[in-house]
Amino acid sequence: MWLDPEPERVPSSWRLVLANLEHRVFVSAATAWELGIKQSKGKVAFKRTIAEQRAALGFLELPVTMAHAEFAFNLPMLHADPFDRMLVAQAMVEGMTLVTVDRRMAGYGVKTL
Repeated sequence: MWLDPEPERVPSSWRLVLANLEHRVFVSAATAWELGIKQSKGKVAFKRTIAEQRAALGFLELPVTMAHAEFAFNLPMLHADPFDRMLVAQAMVEGMTLVTVDRRMAGYGVKTL
């Protein structure tokens, strides 16, 4: 969420990986949903929508599917945030690496950056 408005908040090692054109980078629809809620509560503010940021950065959209929802439902309660649990589920179902600073996510066995 910070890569477009404040790239300096993203570790330089991550920026290199995300900028590598050999990698396909996805942004979950769950991310847009969660950030929309945070924006409506005044917790964050962005100049562009998450969809606009995603498109400008050349990232791909990852929809939430039934398989993702069912996988998230069956995850152990290591993390209470439903959006973060969805991101874990999506990464695991799709065989993706999850980019996160939240170390609790690795407890699920998901590959993280």
